[in-house]
Amino acid sequence: MTKEDSALIRGLEGVVAAETRLCDLDGKNGRLAYVGYDIDELARKATFEEVTYLLLYGELPKAAQLDAFTVALTAAREIPSELTQAFRLMPKATDPMRVLQAAVATLGMSDPDTTDNSHAANVRKAIRLTSQIATAICAHHRVRSGQEPVAPAAGLGHAANFLYMLTGQRPGGAAVKAFDASLTLYAEHELNASTFTTRTIVSTQSDMHSAVAGGVGALKGPLHGGAGEAVMRTLMEIGEVASVDAFTEKALAAKRRLMGFGHRVYKAGDPRAAILRGMAEQACRASFPMSISIPLLSSTRSASRWISSHRSSRRDASRAGAPTSSSSTTTTD
Repeated sequence: MTKEDSALIRGLEGVVAAETRLCDLDGKNGRLAYVGYDIDELARKATFEEVTYLLLYGELPKAAQLDAFTVALTAAREIPSELTQAFRLMPKATDPMRVLQAAVATLGMSDPDTTDNSHAANVRKAIRLTSQIATAICAHHRVRSGQEPVAPAAGLGHAANFLYMLTGQRPGGAAVKAFDASLTLYAEHELNASTFTTRTIVSTQSDMHSAVAGGVGALKGPLHGGAGEAVMRTLMEIGEVASVDAFTEKALAAKRRLMGFGHRVYKAGDPRAAILRGMAEQACRASFPMSISIPLLSSTRSASRWISSHRSSRRDASRAGAPTSSSSTTTTD
C-alpha cells in the first residue's frame, strides 16, 4: 500500500460515497437543486407535499397523483396513544431531539411494515413517518408545556396542520408559507452527517425506523442541525438591538463560536437563507405584535451587519500587513 493509499481523510470530506440524482449541491456558486429543479423555484412555487413526492418518486406529481398522495399523508397523521403516554412520563427538561429519536424508534414498534425492507414498503413507511413525526413533535411540545395534544386537522396541508397542532390555532397564510418553504429547503442536502448515518445503518439491513432514529441522533449535534437552536439561544441572550455591539465585542474577544455566520459548504452564500429571509420577516410581522417582531428582526440584522463589518475590517487590515485578532465561527450542513 502506497503512502497516498493510506492517507487519513478526516471526516470523509471530499470522499465520494454514493451517487444520486436527488440533489445537486454547488457550494462554490451557492446553488441547490432537487432532481434538477432549483430550490428557489420549489420553495416559492411548490408545496412541501409536492416536493416530498418529487423526492420519493423522482418527478413532480400531476394533479391526481398529488391528491392521492395528500390523502395518504393525511391518513397517516395519527400516532399511537402509547406514544403520547410515553411523552407524559418523560422528564419535561429532556432535549426535544432526544425525545424525537425515541419517538421514531417507538413508532417502528407499531408500523405494519416494520420488518419489510422492500422498496414499496419503505415508501409506505416514509410516507407514514413524514406525517407521524410532525404529530409527535407537536404532541410532545404541548405535553411538556402542560397542555393537551391537538388532534390533526384533515382539512389542512402538512405545514398548516403542524402549526395548528403546535398552537391550537389556525395559522395565518404568511406563517404557513414560510414554514412550508422551510420544510422544502431542508428536505434534502446530499450526504450530510445525518444522511450518512442513516445509510450506514440501513447498509446492515436494519429497518427504516432504526435508521431514521440514528439520523436524528446525528442531526441533534450543534455542528449539524443543532446549530439552529444555538442561533436562537444567542439571539435570546442578546435580547435587544442596543446590546448587539457589546455582546459581539465580548464574544469575539473571548474567541467564542458564533453560530449562524457562514457555511462550510456554501462559499457564495447559502441559497436557503436568501429565500427564507424575506418570508420569515413577513411571517414575523403578521404573527406577532410590532413590539415583539421588530426588535427581534432588528437584532438579527444588526448582529449580522456587525459581524460582516468586522470581517471586512480584518480582511483590510490583513492585506495592509496589520496584526489581526482571531475568532471562530461554526458552520453546519
